Amino acid sequence: MMREIGVGLIGYGLAGRVFHAPFVELTAGLQLRAVVSRDAAKVHAGLPGMAVVPDVAALLARPDIDLVIVASPDDFHADHAVAALKAGKHVVVDKPFATSAADARRMAQAAGDSGTMLTAFQNRRWDADFLTLRRLIAEGRLGEIVHFESHFDRWRPVPAAVWKEARAGGSWLDLGPHLVDQALCLFGRPDAVTADLAALRPGAPAPDWFHVVLHYPGRRAVLRSSKMAADHGLRFAVHGTGGSWIKPGIDPQEPAILGGAAPGGPDWGLDPIQGHFTNGVDPAQSVPNERGDYRLFWQALADALHGKGENPVPAAQAIAVMEVLEAGMASSEQGRRITLA
Repeated sequence: MMREIGVGLIGYGLAGRVFHAPFVELTAGLQLRAVVSRDAAKVHAGLPGMAVVPDVAALLARPDIDLVIVASPDDFHADHAVAALKAGKHVVVDKPFATSAADARRMAQAAGDSGTMLTAFQNRRWDADFLTLRRLIAEGRLGEIVHFESHFDRWRPVPAAVWKEARAGGSWLDLGPHLVDQALCLFGRPDAVTADLAALRPGAPAPDWFHVVLHYPGRRAVLRSSKMAADHGLRFAVHGTGGSWIKPGIDPQEPAILGGAAPGGPDWGLDPIQGHFTNGVDPAQSVPNERGDYRLFWQALADALHGKGENPVPAAQAIAVMEVLEAGMASSEQGRRITLA
């Protein structure tokens, strides 16, 4: 029988409660054994009987913990990950992977020194719409992509009084990691970054809007987000030499979990809103969606830890995302295009 990997979770906010704990519990080969939290009642409301420990040191001292999920506030990601890696634990880090590229490299160095696995939780690689786009590109239906536009808009006109609204970098470090990672998966590292980050809501403590251009030879990738978008239907607009694909709507997995659904079931990950393809001549055609499934990340991770596969999101890829995020912040601050080395 496959030995179960004991999992410890640092943090039980939205990420820990929605994106980590439910999926770990469903993944063969993984077993959630302890959660770091100052609110045991909150943990037990969702995970009855779960061991709750008061701090990271107590978690790392447990010999039954093999894998640590870092879902603490951003500023703690690097230190928590490095401490876990030095303790001989494998580590999954929620986005943003770190708050600087230097910290991201420090984390990767700690993993290399300890011989442990370090991965980034980039769940949006397994969104229904993104998987559909990857299929269209692989089929050659879009031809050579010249313009890629990726939106993550919301209608939240009043800033919430939570730390995430005031994080350094604002929504660029909150939602940007998803959009950057997807762009890098498709097109690789850009030559340069031009970014405009702004706080447009009255009283917003940090940027809540961004427009970022990734420069590639013969191609531009535009990443956009606004929290003042009452009409926030557009997700992707992709134009190539073979045609265009326009996709409204958002992957349904996060809303489903927030609504109380458990991952799985016959309708899990089915996006009912189809995109449309046009070649500029024939009438637009609906494009059936692939099925999204965040469980695939967790199963790939479990397989990798058991020696049956590769790290689903290697640290080098997480560092590349962090470098683009950092270049975006520098571009906005300095008002110029930043060339990546």
